Amino acid sequence: MSERADIERLCVHESVENVVPKEAFVEAFDDLDVPAELVGDGEDYAESDAVVSFRPRPEFLDAGWVHCARAGYDEFDTDAYEAAGVPLTNSSGIHGETVGELAVNYMLSFARLLHVYRDHQHDADWYDPDYERPFTVGGERLCVVGLGTLGRGIAERADALGMEVVGVRRSDESVPGVSRVYDPEDLHEAIADARFVAIAVPHTPATEGMFGAPEFRRMRDDAYLINVARGPIVDEDALVDALDAGDVAGAGLDVFETEPLPEDSPLWDFEEVIISPHKGSATNRYHLDIADLVSENVRRYLAGEDLRNRVA
Repeated sequence: MSERADIERLCVHESVENVVPKEAFVEAFDDLDVPAELVGDGEDYAESDAVVSFRPRPEFLDAGWVHCARAGYDEFDTDAYEAAGVPLTNSSGIHGETVGELAVNYMLSFARLLHVYRDHQHDADWYDPDYERPFTVGGERLCVVGLGTLGRGIAERADALGMEVVGVRRSDESVPGVSRVYDPEDLHEAIADARFVAIAVPHTPATEGMFGAPEFRRMRDDAYLINVARGPIVDEDALVDALDAGDVAGAGLDVFETEPLPEDSPLWDFEEVIISPHKGSATNRYHLDIADLVSENVRRYLAGEDLRNRVA
């Protein structure tokens, strides 16, 4: 790796408040040898500056290294960073536990009707479901589409609950807790027998609209879709049609084509759709998770080592 200037300042751009408390995030670097400070727009940067930001800014290209405080870095112009010779890193790889827990919560709620009971609780209604409706997740098949950090986090927890877990990924390398790995070309075969289908692939041109009418028709009519990846991977109009037609039983959705989800979206109105506002990674220590990753990369940068999660 080429020689770099030392980092003399870690600049935390105020846009990080989109995901974490900005003051607490800065304080998380108190033990770092490099001083951290909160900055806004219009700041001047030098090669000795490192920047952590949720949003891109043109002036960041004058810094020595920039970290995107989220996994999705599509707003950042990677070509510009490549041309400027400025390393760009992202926050992937730290969401397996948090997002995995959310996906499992969706599945447990659908199986044991927790969402339905909560709805009836608002009306003080002692609700008694049909005998055949509740079920246990143990022994049910889960297909995890995408076996990176998110997918592995889901698979690990589902396996611990006694579920039969299969997955979809380009590599046929075995994954702990996953009994069979399908090639993406065999997606329809992979999802056909699953009670739950969890989407955990990144949003790319290849995955946009990956789940539409053909996929929903292929799924079991008692199957549930889980999307904790990115909204555009699912054709929402096709999902609404599938829910209306009974092609699928329900969906647990943390991400959407448009966020916030518009008030007039039909998805709000389905009892068997659970909506969370893109909070799969939201915990009271998320700022510490990101800070740990950034601190590791500060050490790597100063040592001239490869940066973790470098995307440009």
